[in-house]
Amino acid sequence: MVRNISLIVLLMFTVSLTFAQDLQIEETLINPSEQINDGQIELNVSGGIPPYTYEWSNDETPLSSAKSSDLTEGITHTVKVTDANGNFAEKSFEIKAESIVESFNGTFKPIVNSMGSVLFWDPFAAVGIYDPVVYTKEKLLFAPRWEPNTQNKFLLKQWLVQEEETVKKGQDIAIIEVDGESEIVKSPANGKIEHLAEDGDYIYDPSSKADVINQNAHKFGKITFDDPVALTHPNGTPLTKDIPFIVIWLIFGAAFFTFRMGFINIRGFKHALQLARGKYDEPNAPGRITHFQALATAVSATVGLGNIAGVAIAVSLGGAGATFWMILAGFLGMSSKFVECTLGVKYRFINKEGRIFGGPMNYLRYGLEKRNLGKLGKFLAAFFAVLAIGASFGGGNMFQANQSFDILSGQIPFLVGNGFWFGVFLAVLVGVVIIGGINSIAKVTGKVVPVMAGVYIIGALVVIGMNIENLGPALNAIFSGAFTPTALKGGFIGVLVVGFQRAAFSNEAGVGSAAIAHSAAKTNHPPSEGFVALLEPFIDTVVVCTLTALVLIFTGMHEVEGVSGVQLTTDAFGSVISWFPYVLSVAVFLFAFSTMISWSYYGMRAWTYIFGRSNRSELIYKIIFLLFVVLGASVSLGAVLDFSDMMILAMSFPNIIGLYIMSGEVRKDLKEYMDKLKSGQIFKKEVLKK
Repeated sequence: MVRNISLIVLLMFTVSLTFAQDLQIEETLINPSEQINDGQIELNVSGGIPPYTYEWSNDETPLSSAKSSDLTEGITHTVKVTDANGNFAEKSFEIKAESIVESFNGTFKPIVNSMGSVLFWDPFAAVGIYDPVVYTKEKLLFAPRWEPNTQNKFLLKQWLVQEEETVKKGQDIAIIEVDGESEIVKSPANGKIEHLAEDGDYIYDPSSKADVINQNAHKFGKITFDDPVALTHPNGTPLTKDIPFIVIWLIFGAAFFTFRMGFINIRGFKHALQLARGKYDEPNAPGRITHFQALATAVSATVGLGNIAGVAIAVSLGGAGATFWMILAGFLGMSSKFVECTLGVKYRFINKEGRIFGGPMNYLRYGLEKRNLGKLGKFLAAFFAVLAIGASFGGGNMFQANQSFDILSGQIPFLVGNGFWFGVFLAVLVGVVIIGGINSIAKVTGKVVPVMAGVYIIGALVVIGMNIENLGPALNAIFSGAFTPTALKGGFIGVLVVGFQRAAFSNEAGVGSAAIAHSAAKTNHPPSEGFVALLEPFIDTVVVCTLTALVLIFTGMHEVEGVSGVQLTTDAFGSVISWFPYVLSVAVFLFAFSTMISWSYYGMRAWTYIFGRSNRSELIYKIIFLLFVVLGASVSLGAVLDFSDMMILAMSFPNIIGLYIMSGEVRKDLKEYMDKLKSGQIFKKEVLKK
């Protein structure tokens, strides 16, 4: 009897313990405003054995946090709560979208994620060639309370552990003096200590240019682990550095065309400059605009916010070393531009009114039709046109309007809250230009592009010149960062990918958009326009992007984290020229404005390919485009703009397929052109005298 009672008591205790271990999750869903991506989830967990860890689907929410913020409304979020005994419970949530903007953002978010899974898929990791997870065998020890712009000196007062001594997490290891105050530093991990500074050394001195420029200059020691440790996001998921398929697609294509065309990006550079300067202009040749105007139109579409914000983000993520790979990718991209713009002129159509219809839609359809690939050509051309239309409304329009308003309103307070009227004003400016077609667009870009690029380049050179003593440390940071980067920057592959990705996304080489502008150039010789076009990646990436990166590196702003790209660049200029942020704001506005008018032409030509070449069709497109200008300045559309940006990248798929197939034709045309140029069979003598 006693035995039975004991068994019953034991059973009841076990059952009660089991129930005590059951985790209960109660949530509070918060949507504080009608703005996108500001949702919050707060959890109240009971049961189990504290402390709890929280594995959120949001990468940026720490494992220790019961609250997740900056969440997208209208989509599913998940959390896995684990107690001290390893018991866990999972739950899904959806923050209800309260506004139309939130609904749009929530609807497009899964679409963007799906497109991203294709564009940014890593084929090498998928087949097991390498592990994309970032591992490290060491952890650097940094001066406490250090910030990039600090003016404090950091002195290593005393080591509390010996060189090569094994330490445990939380153990006191050193005393650092900051601005006269001593602070004990504790070990952040288990491992073997290595001294990178000695007692009495200054860890960081703001008066030292090398300390300001060099990445991680404020380190004073490191801990070596017995085995490699995977780096993680705040939510505990492994940090990976993938090689996105879209980057492979663009860079491999650029490298292929560079070899296929016999390094035309190098041997054709001088001739390209001669053409752009007008030495070989043919006033009576078919077309509507000069070589220079075509170049200015195409450059205005690529030189924009990506050169300011995008480069800042790239250098912040990949370090100074990303600059080297960005420049290399820019050189390779010059060959892609040559091929696509040569074909753009060769397969253009000029109607009896003199209106020109050219670009990838034409050479994909009719160029492949010549090779008995008519069905493939029609599909690729239509696919490209649809993508180009979407891209013109988003990345080439709404994004530019939205970002230019954000930047200007930050410098001009009365604009705050008046996005709609700013959009109306901008739409009027854009409308006045695009109503006149490619001639009007080319005239404006031909004047705006040199001015805006000149102001930006001069400003960058002034900043670099005033910090010229940093040249040595800056070059060292670039080259050492390119070939021997830290694990925190993703290692060699991570830095290379960041640099290549920024260049490929910025200059649009291989995307095919520039071929639409260049198809309107006055020329009887398609390769001549290819030569002019190869200057675009050089201007966009090798010059403008590189100068932005150098400004960040020379001023030490590449070390700053948690600041938006445009603000980072603004702060870098402002640290040397206090009033330059105002000039930069105007330059950003001009960058955005010129990008919009150029992309309006790209989108219109894609639109007319799908919906007909009538004047009425063009007018409908222009009206829709101007409405999107107002919309872009008025509201933030988050995932909608991400979707449009991905459409720009996706344009490269049909385009580069066609370029591969027709590369032999371009190579043949190039050889004939060069032979005739050398023998004097093309370009009349009176033209050559110009």
